[in-house]
Amino acid sequence: MISLDVAALGGLESMMAASLLRRDKKATAAHLKADLTRTDNSSGLRQLQELLDAVLDPEKPAGDTEALDWCKCLIAGGEGFEEFCKTVRSYDNATLCGLVWTANFVAYRCRTCGISPCMSLCAECFNNGDHTGHDFNMFRSQAGGACDCGDSNVMRESGFCRRHRLRTGENVPSIPRDLLLMSEMVLPRFILYIIQYLRDGYVEPDTSTERDLQKVLQQLEPQISFLEELTKMGGAMRTVLTKILTNQFFFSVDSLIYNDAKCPSQISSSSIYGHDLFALIRCIVIVRLQCRLVRICDILCFLQEDQDGGQSVGQRKRVKLSSSTRDPRIIESLKHKYFLEELLFWTIKYEFPQKMVTFLLNMLPDQDYKITFTKTFVQHYAFIMKTLMKSHESDTMSNRIVHISVQLFSNEELARHVTEECGLLEVMVTVLLYMMESCLIKSELQDEENSRHVVVNCSEALLKNNTYWPLVSDFINILSHQSVAKRFLEDKSLLMLWMSFVSFFQGMNLNKRELNEHVEFESQTYYAAFAAELEACAQPMWGLLTHCKVKETQEYTKTVVRYCLKTLQMWFDTICFIDEPAPNQVTFHLPLHRYYAMFLSKAVKCQGLDLDSLLPDQEMLMKIMVHPLQIQACLSEIHSNMWVRNGLQIKGQAMTYVQSHFCNSMIDPDIYLLYARITEVVDLLTMASQHQNAVLDSEQERPMLEGALTFLVILTSLRIHLGMTDDEILRAEMVSQLCMNDRTHSALLDLIPENPNPKSGIVPGSCSFEDMLSAVADFKAPVFEPGGSMQQGMYTPKAEVWEKEFDPIMVVLRTVYRRDVQSAMDRYSAFLKQFGIHTGNPWPPYKERTQLHPCYKGLIRLLHCKTLHIVIFTLLYKIWMDHQNMSEHVLCMVLYLIELGLDNQEPCIEEHCHDSWFPGTNLLSNLHHVINFVRVRVPETAPEVKREAPPSTSTEASAYGQNLREAQVFSLVAERRRKFQEIINRSSSEAAQVVRPKSSSTRWVPPGTPPQLVTEILEIRESMLSLLIKLHQKLSSKQNSLSASWLEDMDTSRHAHGDGITAIERILTKAAARSCQIKRSIQDICGKVCPPVPPKKNSPTDKKAMDKEERRQRARERQQKLLAEFASRQKSFMETAMDVESPETDAAMDLGASEVMESEVLYDCVICGQSGPSTEDRPTGLVVLLQASSVLGHRCKGKDPKNLPTSDEEHIYSADTCGVAHDVRLTLMQRFFKDSSCLQSVSIGWDGGVYVQTCGHTLHIDCHKSYMESLRNDQVLQGFSVDKGEFTCPLCRQFANSVLPCRPGRGTEAGAWHSPTNKKTCVLVKEVEDLQEKLGLFPTESNLSKEMELVIKDIKNTTQKKYMDYGKNPGSPDNDFLFMYSVARTNLELELVHRGGNLCSGGASAAAKRSCLNQLFHVLAMHMRLYSIDSAYNPWTKLTQGDMNPACVFDGERPEVPMLYRDVPSLLIIFVLTMPQPLRKEHFTCVVKMLFNLQFIQAVAALSTRLSSEERQAWSASGALKKSAANSEKSFEALLYHVISELSKDTCVYKLSSSVWSPQSIEFSLQQFCLPFLRLSCLLQHHLYGDGLTGCLEEEEFSSLAVCLGLLPSAPQPASAVHSASCLEWPVDAFDLVSQWCAEVTGLSLIHAEQSLTLLVKDPQWAAPHLLQLPDNYNIIFQYYHRKACTGCKKVPKDPALCLVCGAFVCLKGVCCKQQGVCECVLHSQHCGAATGIFLLINASVIIIIRGHRFCLWGSVYLDAHGEEDRDLRRGKPLFLCEERYRVLEQQWVSHTFDHINKRWGPHYNGL
Repeated sequence: MISLDVAALGGLESMMAASLLRRDKKATAAHLKADLTRTDNSSGLRQLQELLDAVLDPEKPAGDTEALDWCKCLIAGGEGFEEFCKTVRSYDNATLCGLVWTANFVAYRCRTCGISPCMSLCAECFNNGDHTGHDFNMFRSQAGGACDCGDSNVMRESGFCRRHRLRTGENVPSIPRDLLLMSEMVLPRFILYIIQYLRDGYVEPDTSTERDLQKVLQQLEPQISFLEELTKMGGAMRTVLTKILTNQFFFSVDSLIYNDAKCPSQISSSSIYGHDLFALIRCIVIVRLQCRLVRICDILCFLQEDQDGGQSVGQRKRVKLSSSTRDPRIIESLKHKYFLEELLFWTIKYEFPQKMVTFLLNMLPDQDYKITFTKTFVQHYAFIMKTLMKSHESDTMSNRIVHISVQLFSNEELARHVTEECGLLEVMVTVLLYMMESCLIKSELQDEENSRHVVVNCSEALLKNNTYWPLVSDFINILSHQSVAKRFLEDKSLLMLWMSFVSFFQGMNLNKRELNEHVEFESQTYYAAFAAELEACAQPMWGLLTHCKVKETQEYTKTVVRYCLKTLQMWFDTICFIDEPAPNQVTFHLPLHRYYAMFLSKAVKCQGLDLDSLLPDQEMLMKIMVHPLQIQACLSEIHSNMWVRNGLQIKGQAMTYVQSHFCNSMIDPDIYLLYARITEVVDLLTMASQHQNAVLDSEQERPMLEGALTFLVILTSLRIHLGMTDDEILRAEMVSQLCMNDRTHSALLDLIPENPNPKSGIVPGSCSFEDMLSAVADFKAPVFEPGGSMQQGMYTPKAEVWEKEFDPIMVVLRTVYRRDVQSAMDRYSAFLKQFGIHTGNPWPPYKERTQLHPCYKGLIRLLHCKTLHIVIFTLLYKIWMDHQNMSEHVLCMVLYLIELGLDNQEPCIEEHCHDSWFPGTNLLSNLHHVINFVRVRVPETAPEVKREAPPSTSTEASAYGQNLREAQVFSLVAERRRKFQEIINRSSSEAAQVVRPKSSSTRWVPPGTPPQLVTEILEIRESMLSLLIKLHQKLSSKQNSLSASWLEDMDTSRHAHGDGITAIERILTKAAARSCQIKRSIQDICGKVCPPVPPKKNSPTDKKAMDKEERRQRARERQQKLLAEFASRQKSFMETAMDVESPETDAAMDLGASEVMESEVLYDCVICGQSGPSTEDRPTGLVVLLQASSVLGHRCKGKDPKNLPTSDEEHIYSADTCGVAHDVRLTLMQRFFKDSSCLQSVSIGWDGGVYVQTCGHTLHIDCHKSYMESLRNDQVLQGFSVDKGEFTCPLCRQFANSVLPCRPGRGTEAGAWHSPTNKKTCVLVKEVEDLQEKLGLFPTESNLSKEMELVIKDIKNTTQKKYMDYGKNPGSPDNDFLFMYSVARTNLELELVHRGGNLCSGGASAAAKRSCLNQLFHVLAMHMRLYSIDSAYNPWTKLTQGDMNPACVFDGERPEVPMLYRDVPSLLIIFVLTMPQPLRKEHFTCVVKMLFNLQFIQAVAALSTRLSSEERQAWSASGALKKSAANSEKSFEALLYHVISELSKDTCVYKLSSSVWSPQSIEFSLQQFCLPFLRLSCLLQHHLYGDGLTGCLEEEEFSSLAVCLGLLPSAPQPASAVHSASCLEWPVDAFDLVSQWCAEVTGLSLIHAEQSLTLLVKDPQWAAPHLLQLPDNYNIIFQYYHRKACTGCKKVPKDPALCLVCGAFVCLKGVCCKQQGVCECVLHSQHCGAATGIFLLINASVIIIIRGHRFCLWGSVYLDAHGEEDRDLRRGKPLFLCEERYRVLEQQWVSHTFDHINKRWGPHYNGL
């Protein structure tokens, strides 16, 4: 019956659906919505369901967007979807931000506002909140996150932004019921539709089928994005979604999937809307779908899989545990009751696709959803773990898991709720246990055969890849909540479970000492082992300890201690440990010991518990102590190279064990355990007296002994867990790190162990990190070294810290590298010398210790135990006797122990047992006890046995000759427990196991078989006191160094710092002060005249050893001397040769000057070392660097640099730069004038000009070629390209790429060349004209001329073609001519810039030393002589003759450029270069004079255009009067009048202008206009003729230069009163010449007035080049640019960069903006800086320099408050502009010294 009905219904449905589908979507939606809002809405419901059945048909491909469009229209109910979204948003009542972000998003974290350490804020909420003065940082999210603004469970309300602080949600009107009606009906079906696709698309990981989950997800992306879009509509929509996702009704129709027994009739038909028909129709739909749904039990079957599946060949066998530990509910069961559960299920199955994660997280602001989702997440926790372990992308998956879990578990309220309701703690611990069970192996520690203990296998991927990280991270997160942690500590079964988890790590990564050959393969598994112990064991431990700080929690501590002991006992049983550790093996991983130690410490320190009440019985204590002690012994062995065959990794382990991130969780608890143990069992030494390594090599003895003594001192002197407060610990840690080296703030933060000193956040009652730092250290601001290397801001210890707090023992404990201890001592020594406290080589200072906690008083007994006193006595005796294995360090440590014993007194226990060394245990009374004879066991082969000798010599001989084996005593590994009394009662020789000698026979003895011992008796007759006094004499090399009365006149204040002598004096003084008997003994001993120490060279072997040692010492001294000499020579060389860095003021190294004065210049070749002149056949060249430069082109008119735009309203315009202005001028000229004439009227090279600089060293060109050949064959990786001609100067290693030939020195004309002249101007003018017409002789073919041609080629290749071709015929001689003279112009202009833009400073400058203009001029001149200027067009005639017959312009031919438009400095360079070389100085001066006339008239013409018409009339009137007076051609008024009258003939020259001029301002203006020409001429004269440059004041510069150039006879007084016109000297009538020049301008018919004016008014003044002005705060740049879209590709670049020269925004390494295989930064550097680019990388805050084909990282100009860079913004602290660094960057850019100063260059392969 039912089936027929269903069929009929089906037919009916399809007809209705088809008709609806054909209609317009919006109209249909509106119609349906109207139907559904009626009271009787059954037909509407039916129609909607039919439509949805048709639209959301899972048979259709998922990529079909039709379904999505229908859903959007239906939800919007007929209106546009965008409008609907807006409407729904207006009802958003959410008070949380909840913005979800993915990896790489930039967010903020404020520790001051955060309650949870995981709190984070989006940029908008952070910037809108007030976090001034807070401890915040910006960070780039690794796993993704969500904004917590508005959530008071996670952060304090004071930190909320303005929007979320106001709780805007409270005022939102309630939502109309019908607005979301359609959503409530459509969305359940839409979510089901997605779930169906997820079910269908999933394929189990299986080798036979290729699973492509990504493909399924890609097809579903639009649908999931749509869900994500819905969540962003605000609280109202999220409420609807929550109802759908978490309501069982919506899912109940789906429950058939899970329970096949249920049929549709069982489904409750009560709908939330109360419409039975609706429910019935839905049931029918589900029945129809049922046949094609995947059965969930198949999908879940993998939960039952066997865990042994992935066993790989060759690994150690995994161990499978019985599953008694696991709760089957946690691991196995999964029953789904609502959509949310299944959505999460598929999210996990598909390995957390990003879109799904974002959707699930976007819903979190809805509180109901958050609670349900958290419970669901916990329910699926085991499932997550299993999927994670199988995943190939475990890294990505880990990040996504944490992305979700951190949002859920950071909230204490929620975590507590889920702990109570869902057993969160049990779930987590069980899941972790289950996870680790998959990689267990049998432990080989102790008894390999019988051991039943299992440990994790560190070579498993699970540990190597940190796969456990997300789960452990969640566990640590929930333990940070007090309520959850207390629950954990109260649950005994949970604690026991956790302890068994920790025991998996106990003894992992076991090291076995290789005794025979080097290990073949060095395993790196130790990284995984240390990381696992720190993250999985230590971090949760610290988390629990933070909740055990007060007396009320002492029960928790007791419980943990009890369970630790229980688990430890089980561990000892399973590894079959009784009392001796297995030899030659060590594990650094004892987390159970460390849990026990730290809870013990906390109990005593914070909870007032008594230590004894928590300690187990003696036997257990002994056992607990053995393994930590074994680690300490092995550390000494490793540093003594006894584990060398195990490879470098064992050293790596020893270092990691003490490294700052690990020390507080590893070495500190281990040492603490030994404290606690010693407190109970005094006789540590005896216990450790027989060492496992019975035979030590002699070179291992000393380090072993030193290590043992140092460890004893650490044990007895440090108080980290024995009574120091947290503040004192922080201070001690900080001081020890600062004493090793000056540290940056971030390095210090990193180096100081986090626990128990939380560095961030203020702990009530404790001193903050910053306060402590300012108390112990001074800040050294970042400075620059001359080489340009940049320093960071550093902290250095204050003087009083060195004096009172430097603690070498703490330094030893905290050093990873032994060199750091030496560094600390060197710095200490330097401090003592600086303050005159001690000038010699100081010993580590003795530091007074804080009081011991009463519980640990037993520790003092160690200092008062006889065995220690026997050891001390023996060592003192042997040091006095110069035993070969005794070092200064040994004596230092022995004295330290004595002093500690004196400072920590305890009552003496008298013992009168026979033959005992000392009468009691008290150090004070034992000090003066004299020991007469010692019986020693020595090998029968020892020379002492065979030789009969008088007793006295025998004593010394045997004591010296036996290589005494004291190391055995200290090696500190508990091999055998012996009762103290037993040993004391034995014969004294046995007690002195110290003196067990080494076999000195040549017979090979197998290791471990002791030689036959015989007993010898030595006569000693010394006490410790007498030995100390004798050592004092020995150290001070004086007999009777202590007089009998020295104690009386002792100045105790100077005892704090000094060497061994001071230390002994300090000890004797202390001892005397504490006991009168000792005082008397000291006076007695000092009173006796001490006999000299007998000579000790008794046996030939000793002599040999001594000689060897002496030879070594001498060799060392010789080496030191040589090194010092070499260093001083190097330093003097650097001072003379390398001055790239600092502009010195010594005489300029001017090749030009010397060349003129001497008859023939001699050059030194730095390769062959020969000295000689440069000849035609064997020319010498200067090492030069040619580089293209656009620095001049970036100059502007204004003195202030342009600001970098940081908003859309700001822009930078390049129209006012020098390069653009010159380009515009040339283009304008080329429109109206003849091309060849244009190309001689301007200079190019402002952009892309070639700059030549030298280091000043010369070499033969043939030597250079062979040098280049050797570089080419050198396989060493160089930072330059030899094929491109690059090399480094063989002498100073400065970068270069060419050699500039030096002209052979001709001394003959030097006199005539320089001599002053009396010839008249007209004569000189004629001579110059004749010289110009002399045809250039083609140089004879020689090596020199060839090289000169090659250099010209190099110069042309240096810059790009576009910077050389400005003419209309590319490659024409005119173009070449223009380029050549522009090279000279560029170099002159740049030298001017380097000199500060003027010549006021006179003589030398750093730039002058790098200049090689003289040589360059000769090379260019040789090349330019090939071109001759047609005499008809020679500008010289126009300059010097009134042209009687103006050159007729032929029809169609363009005119030449008028003289008034021409660039005067360019003409000067053209004249000088085209005339025969060398040029006489009188001719040079004549050229300058003639050109000055033109420059002056140009200045007058330009000035006249700036006058208003009234002013022009006024000045003309006064000028007309002056013109009639005598000498009128030297009066600016007369010339001004003449120019105005001439130019006024063309009515359109003058435009309106309004400014008021006085004679002074006119004079100033004319001088300023002419100054650039004078500066350039003067500089050229300086380089060509070696004339000195005299310094002057700025206001006197004009007159000074005029005198220098011969325009004025001598400087007038005062210099400032000079008139520029008085420098004029006219060869013909001035007014005729001027009229002719003006006629050229007025006679132009084609040119427009504006253009004529533009060409006439050229201002030659340019300000110095600057980089852009950057904002002070880096955040301004970062916030604007890191999200800005690239102008080229319109996308936000992954690595955005900014050009600091022009402000262009470019994509670094972006493929999107590549052109012809060249990336955008490289392209821009070519366009903007002629292959030099300076880029600020926005996401890294660093600057990169691109120079040609190379690049380097320059550093950062933004530093934090502590003067530190933050590369890649890792720390995210606020950064501020460092003006000094930015100035250095700018100076290197302007001076073109990037190549010399920055050393780390690499090729960029066009990829930047």
